[in-house]
Amino acid sequence: MQVNGKHYRAVWMKDKTVFMIDQRNLPHAFDILECKNHLDTAEAIRNMTVRGAGSIGAAAGFGAAQVVLEATAQNFDRYLEEGFARLRATRPTAQDLFYAIDRIDSAVSRTEDMDFAKAVAIKTAAAISDDYAKDGEAIGKVGNRLLMDGSRLLTHCNAGWLALQDWGSALAPVYYAKREGKKVFVYADETRPRLQGMRLTAWELGQEGIDFAIIPDNAAGYYMQKRRVDLVITGADRIARNGDAANKIGTYEKAVLARENNIPFYIAAPLSTFDLNCHTGDLIPIEERSDEEVLFAEGPNDQGKNTRIRLAPLHSKALNPAFDVTPARYITGFITPLGIIRPDEILGLETLHT
Repeated sequence: MQVNGKHYRAVWMKDKTVFMIDQRNLPHAFDILECKNHLDTAEAIRNMTVRGAGSIGAAAGFGAAQVVLEATAQNFDRYLEEGFARLRATRPTAQDLFYAIDRIDSAVSRTEDMDFAKAVAIKTAAAISDDYAKDGEAIGKVGNRLLMDGSRLLTHCNAGWLALQDWGSALAPVYYAKREGKKVFVYADETRPRLQGMRLTAWELGQEGIDFAIIPDNAAGYYMQKRRVDLVITGADRIARNGDAANKIGTYEKAVLARENNIPFYIAAPLSTFDLNCHTGDLIPIEERSDEEVLFAEGPNDQGKNTRIRLAPLHSKALNPAFDVTPARYITGFITPLGIIRPDEILGLETLHT
């Protein structure tokens, strides 16, 4: 990703410190948060300083490496068990978080030499990060085939380079298409209540020079009905083995609307997002977040001072599920680094899934 002409990944590690773009402050400020230990990294995942399936996975991998680096000979096994559990407890829906921690756990469990385990943890975390960047580029190349010059794409939430280390998932085909000389227009759903589409996707698209418009979440059906949307591409946080997929709340609605209007609906994701141990979407845990995200809004006022305002009447309460599940029957296909696969072809990934 290019930010003001400089290349960044969403998350990276240097020595024992994890660095990440603070996505809470975008688009009004571009800040880098330093996480000195795994407690800091766990909190950054929990409070959504870093978000997006692959970037959560990369952060979890680096956080798990911090756990290993912090452990001593006296408390090594217990410290790893407690540290990995703390990281796993941060975001229950995101499959990539568990994938990354399990990959670090598996790598270090194969050695009894503590110094070697620390070196392996650092190397494995870096490999996880590199894999996400490569997967994003591959998804872009595969998905580019779906985009014609002049295509009009609808996306929901943010599944760009902020969400998958580099390139992204749902937006990777758009970025690849631009590099191929195609002009693509993107409808960016605002994505209530945290407004990731308005704040993050719009910011990314502006950085890339992609033509776009932010639309209210409840306007997507209007543009589909008017035949002004050619296809829908979203990301995913967990995909069950039967093809049901959990993504940001509101994705299910977009899939149903797309089916009603005969518009292809695709999900872009790396293989690490497929949970082959989860048989159906009914078994995917759905994160419930604070009702304050719904009841209040926050941002800079005209003087640039960050301000929090109440939107709802006093003493109101709200429900705030962070994700919903789109049944496989609404999904045209999954854009993966290996190609586009149908929901009924997921079991063929079993021999490739690691």
